[in-house]
Amino acid sequence: MESYNLEECPAIAPFFGYMGVAFSVVFANLGAAYGTARAGVGIMISGITSPDLVWRNLIPIIMAGVNGIYGLITAIILIGSIQSPTNEGGVYSLFTAFGHLAAGLCCGLTSFGSGMAIGLSGEASVRSCGAFDYESRKSQLMLKPTDATPGKKKKSGGGDQLFVAMVLIQVFAGNLGLYGLITSIILSQANFICMH
Repeated sequence: MESYNLEECPAIAPFFGYMGVAFSVVFANLGAAYGTARAGVGIMISGITSPDLVWRNLIPIIMAGVNGIYGLITAIILIGSIQSPTNEGGVYSLFTAFGHLAAGLCCGLTSFGSGMAIGLSGEASVRSCGAFDYESRKSQLMLKPTDATPGKKKKSGGGDQLFVAMVLIQVFAGNLGLYGLITSIILSQANFICMH
């Protein structure tokens, strides 16, 4: 029985569990930081010509930040499952440790990919919304006063369609991180306790 416990529950097993915690937080926050930075650049550039759209275009920033929360949730779940060795030997098995490592990698890497997708698509979307708004305002200024109908509300049409498209792109890019979170929660339930 002694050799069984040493093979299945060595003292190094918690190392792999803690690596899962680190990977989930580090990669998820790298994705969140990258997505925030890329989308933030787009917001600042489009804000030069269309400052009234800055608040409306913050959606990519929020979606990117959610990826960091996914990593934090996974880390909290994993930390609560890691058991320290006792005087009699380890109770935290390699099976459990590798499951936790896989959970951390799953959440961290999917959140990283999600953050990259959110950042790249968010920057392009925000810039296109700003450019469309600028061009439509410029064309409104070029109209003759007789062409404009008094009291007629300005139709945004294409601008609203661009905004809806941006929101949909951000939602589906953000879902990648959510899928990783769900899978990591399932993987974190892998458990084998060594009995002494």
